[in-house]
This record gives sequence, structure tokens and C-alpha cells, in this order.
Amino acid sequence: MEKIYDVLVVGGGPAGMSAALYALRNGKSVLIVEKEVFGGQIVNSPKVENIPGFKEIAGDEFGDLMMEQVTYQGGEVLFDEVLDIETEKDLAVAHTDMGEELKAHTIILATGTKHRSLGLKNEESLIGKSIHFCAVCDGNFYRNKRVVLIGGGNSAFVEAELLADIVDKLIILQDMPFFTADQKLQDRLQIKNNIEKHCGTKVLEYVLTDGKLTGVKYLEDGEEKTIECDGVFLAIGLIPDNKNFTNVAALDERGYFIADEYGLTKTVNVFVAGDCRTKSLRQVATACSDGANAAIKACEYLNQ
Repeated sequence: MEKIYDVLVVGGGPAGMSAALYALRNGKSVLIVEKEVFGGQIVNSPKVENIPGFKEIAGDEFGDLMMEQVTYQGGEVLFDEVLDIETEKDLAVAHTDMGEELKAHTIILATGTKHRSLGLKNEESLIGKSIHFCAVCDGNFYRNKRVVLIGGGNSAFVEAELLADIVDKLIILQDMPFFTADQKLQDRLQIKNNIEKHCGTKVLEYVLTDGKLTGVKYLEDGEEKTIECDGVFLAIGLIPDNKNFTNVAALDERGYFIADEYGLTKTVNVFVAGDCRTKSLRQVATACSDGANAAIKACEYLNQ
């Protein structure tokens, strides 16, 4: 007989696995579908120091521990990509890239986001080592060192303010002819005396010495320049991947699911959690909270 799960979780990051855990603890059958790696973006951080309960832990180790916890509780996992979802009455059907047709009474979308990158040579191999996306997570590794921050919007200036209190020197490179961050954010950086800012630049390549990042080459006013640094932070935007699910959950103008902390959507048996939804702070702790909230709401729906 074809299995119908109580809860189908799309995404195996902290939000998805927290949702699975809470649903399992409420006696529900759960399947998590993940298309890449369990743990989400946190696996790219070699050392994380802001997850409650751990002085420090590698991101991939944290992801492994969460998956072990979920499977220990009886959760099932599947490596595949959910392409679309159909709903009919109290049943939802997810179609996957591998041709699976997965059925569940409720679905929790925890699809996360991806950090936008430059797509330069060696970039992928340096992410999590000397190229980072989160100052809160990884800024402390560069205490009293030189760091390049690429970006000039609100998120970049928030990251810059955090980094400026840690690093010896912060160099900001923006590709546009002006910074697009709110003026209040720009004003707050004016009092920092260890920041150097450049607009109208184009980053050309990461400079490596014996396989280690030692600088960034960029174009400014038609001239190629190289600046030495110990690390790079990218703050050029996030990319939510929610477009395949607009029939069950509405999106805002930036492509994020429109939902509050409870993860309610326009479809009664579809919930959302984590970085993929509208929210002000995208961190592991808030993702876990989202997952717990969405799971409890899904369980309430199932118990009706």
C-alpha cells in the first residue's frame, strides 16, 4: 500500500530538521526531502560559535548531529529535489526530480536561500575557508586582520558595522557608482576609522599564494588594482528558490514566502519555515524556531 506521510518536509537545513523533530515528537510520520546536503548553508562554516549549547562546532558536524537526531526519532530522509506540489482536500502530492510522487497530509517548505556569489575562479573551493557570507558567524576568525567586503547595500553595511569592530582594516568594494544602503546605515560607518570604501569597482579575481587567499584583484577607473587581505565577505544578496511553489504559497516582491513565525500560507495544509520566508533575521537559531512553530501548527491541523 502506498505510504502517506503525516508531514513532508522540503529542505534539510536547521528549519526543516527542527520541524521534523517537533512533528516526530508529536507522534507524526515524517519524511524530509533534501536536494543537496543535510544541514543547509551552515555546513560551509568550519567553525560556528553562536549555536546555543556549543562553545564551537563545525557546521557540517552540526548538520550531521541534527540528522542523526531526526532519524533516531524515526524520521525518514530522501535525497531528491521537489519540483512542484499539488493539493487536493487534505492531501498534498510532491513530484520530484527522480520521478517520485510523494504524498502527505501536510507539507512544510523549508527551502532556504542561497547567497549570491561572484562566480569567479576558485571561489567555490574557498567558501567557508577564506570566503564567507556571515559576519556574525565567521567575523571573529579575522580579529585584527585585513578583510575585503564586497557589496554596498543594506545587508553589506550591516555586515560592515560588525566587521569594523573586529578587524584591523576593512575594505569595501561596491560595483555600482554609489552605495545603495540606507543613509542611516552609511552614517553609522562614518565614525569608524578603519574602513576604506571604493565604488564603481569590478572584482576580477581572487589572488592566491600557495593555494591560500592573499588578496583581491579589481578594476577601478579603468585601472587594475590588487589589495592584500586575509579574508573576503560577500554581501551581494540572497536568492530564495521558491518559484515552483507559488500555487500553494504567496511570494513577496523579492521571492520570499509571505508568512509570519507560524509559517501559515494561503493553503491550509502547507506551511513554511526558515530563511525562505519573510523575516528580519536569518540565523540558525531563528531557523530552528521557525521549524518548531511550523511543525506545531501542522500538528494542530492534523489533530483537527
